[in-house]
Amino acid sequence: MKTIHITSQEELPQAARAVVELLGRRTVVALHGGMGAGKTTLVREIAAQLGSADTVTSPTFAIVNQYKGEANRRICHFDFYRIEDPREAFDLGYEEYFYSGDICLVEWPEKIEALLPDDTIRVRITADGPTARTFEIE
Repeated sequence: MKTIHITSQEELPQAARAVVELLGRRTVVALHGGMGAGKTTLVREIAAQLGSADTVTSPTFAIVNQYKGEANRRICHFDFYRIEDPREAFDLGYEEYFYSGDICLVEWPEKIEALLPDDTIRVRITADGPTARTFEIE
């Protein structure tokens, strides 16, 4: 496990880089953290590290947003906060995303825990203060 402490958003690129460096052949990243912990902000930085110039916003109502990364690689950003039952992920066609080879960044993964691939990268974000965060990456 790698632990990164930051005291301001300007230091966020180092946490995003750590996640990107762990990807290798893995494509699903589960982002754990409470409301306001900075999950979407981290997704924005990971997408930028992957070459995306798209505007990253929370897909709370759409459930999934897609961005284009370097060499047109698709980056899928999920927010499962509003789903009530994991079966809703089946209706969305989660398998087509998670096993496509596209990068999948998942907020509120605990809502679909049993559906995540075994090799999912897990990032736990803890808010230590107004701008300070701890990232535990495994």
